[in-house]
Amino acid sequence: MRVGYARVSTVDQNPELQLDALRRAGCEKIYTERASGAREDRPEFARVLADVLRAGDTLVVWKLDRLARSLKTLIATAEDLAQRGVGLVSLTESIDTTTPGGVLVFHVFGAIAQFERALICERTAAGLAEARRRGRKGGRPSALKEADVIAARALMRDGTLPVRAVAKRLGVSVATLYRHV
Repeated sequence: MRVGYARVSTVDQNPELQLDALRRAGCEKIYTERASGAREDRPEFARVLADVLRAGDTLVVWKLDRLARSLKTLIATAEDLAQRGVGLVSLTESIDTTTPGGVLVFHVFGAIAQFERALICERTAAGLAEARRRGRKGGRPSALKEADVIAARALMRDGTLPVRAVAKRLGVSVATLYRHV
């Protein structure tokens, strides 16, 4: 039996492209999940591996990165499937691990995918470091400006207003006020 697995990373993404391709590939059952490939807890994928696939079946995915983000996880999954007598087919990369050539291509594509991911992480880190060097700071803007912090300290030192009233006057929570003061 050909079993399809489709995954999108966010709820905003649409899996229809993958589902159409899996239907055209002759998948009798198709399982869909909305979860990051880097996450370990993908319940639908775990169910497919544990309960659905049997020896002689083939797991079909639209692309290898739908199975896993790291080469280590990808290879471990492929080896687990092979030991259980389950084939793996990736439609986009035209990989079929039921053949020796398909196994070779699988390992080459997996290594390239890991390399590409490492490059993306490296470029992101370099971009953030350059932004910091130029004085840009990431994250949310501060809830209180320096003048607000000075005013809050003076009001709290005075003691006539409770801390909750000072926070309310500045439009922040008590926790935010304490964090800044």
